[in-house]
Amino acid sequence: MCNFGDCMKCSNPDCFDERMDKMHEECGVFGVYSLDGNEIDVAGLTYYGLYSLQHRGQESAGIAVSDRETIVFHKDMGLVPEIFDKILLNHLKGTMAVGHVRYSTTGASRRENAQPIVVRSRNGQLALAHNGNIINASILREQMENSGTIFQTTNDTEVLINLITKHSITSETLEEAVEKMMVDVKGSYGLILMTAQKMVGARDPNGIRPLCIGKTAGAYVLASESCALDAVNAEFIRDVEPGEIVIIENNEIRAIRPFNKKDTKLCIFEFVYFARPDSVIDGASVQQSRYEAGKRLAIEHPVEADVVIGVPDSGISAAIGFSNQTGIPYSEGLVKNRYVGRTFIQPSQGMREVAVRIKHNAIKKSVEGKRVVIIDDSIVRGTTTRRIVQILKKAGAKEVHMRVSSPPIKFPCYFGIDISSRKELVADKLSVEEIRQMICADTLGYLSLEGLLKTPIGSKLGFCSACLDGNYPIEVPEEGDKFSCGC
Repeated sequence: MCNFGDCMKCSNPDCFDERMDKMHEECGVFGVYSLDGNEIDVAGLTYYGLYSLQHRGQESAGIAVSDRETIVFHKDMGLVPEIFDKILLNHLKGTMAVGHVRYSTTGASRRENAQPIVVRSRNGQLALAHNGNIINASILREQMENSGTIFQTTNDTEVLINLITKHSITSETLEEAVEKMMVDVKGSYGLILMTAQKMVGARDPNGIRPLCIGKTAGAYVLASESCALDAVNAEFIRDVEPGEIVIIENNEIRAIRPFNKKDTKLCIFEFVYFARPDSVIDGASVQQSRYEAGKRLAIEHPVEADVVIGVPDSGISAAIGFSNQTGIPYSEGLVKNRYVGRTFIQPSQGMREVAVRIKHNAIKKSVEGKRVVIIDDSIVRGTTTRRIVQILKKAGAKEVHMRVSSPPIKFPCYFGIDISSRKELVADKLSVEEIRQMICADTLGYLSLEGLLKTPIGSKLGFCSACLDGNYPIEVPEEGDKFSCGC
């Protein structure tokens, strides 16, 4: 029998923190190359581009700008509007810019790890922004340190930029140095590299992390998601292909594809949770994918109920799909406080219930006396899910049926998501029925992997679903082995 009081008695403050109960991707990147003769505020455009990518990282942000001679930059801990104001942006003058938002793994949230990373090399200044995770970064770092390289940060990005600098010595062009770097590294990346004169974008050969190209009337744009192109009124041109290197210089854009076409493996959780719903990634709409997941979830796990609600924000599209498939009315039944951020004070034991309600609260009129189906995108540890079920039942819900628009997460991720141990995953330890009992739901149903992989309609790529099935696209470390902390 479920005892809701137990939910409020946990002494571990991390259990309260919803951020610990969701998967997090680590970064978003954005770049602008102004065409000659156009007066464009590249720092301002990058600010708005990063603002639209804020969901990909909320711990630090940075912008580097080139005037075709010198690179200047500013970066700090915090959200984009906390770091940059009009005065600061006015000092970042130039014709090219690259920006970055970052979410770090535990213990790596430090100012020196903020990006872009800017270095001086024998060939001039370089600025690099990177989204992803390099599995063999620790080995590469050790090799370079043994050769005399000094590192200032603990992130993968500095490994990448030092490799590029090293290969520049024996390369005729910057893109040749980038190609050699891509041969050396194993992992996931969507990156933007800027010199004083040119901009280069690259995507890992498996296409695990996204990157796309856009164009305004006077500039080329590179971004992690198409929603950032929309934010700066840029027309979407295309996605960067897996293993492709895009070069922008002399007012032209060109591409090289030095790697043989691989079995592409775009992260399926871009569609489940990470990306903004208004983005289109490799031909598939994120919003439509989530809607389709809800429809398939309704077919796989039908239930008699009175109302369907979604957990804000990424569960809403799936909830609407579930509702339309079943005919059960959709209603806004749960409110999320979007202003509870990184600095939210952990509650004392006596205030824990109040603090939970600050983050989520039920709309009583929508759920009271009703059999409720609630849709969420995933369950990682289950603590937040249990509290949401409790909130609904305390608001008068007669039954609460939990439906999840992805399969159980059972395996760690090594490609830029902060789950590196199976010990963190409730589905590794408990069966679906045991999870149902733990979260105090009347029923629980997960979307099947087969169903999930069919949801990104129109996608040009295959998918990485390693956190769901353990089938990694490249060789990964044994669990517990030391590997890099990401971008």
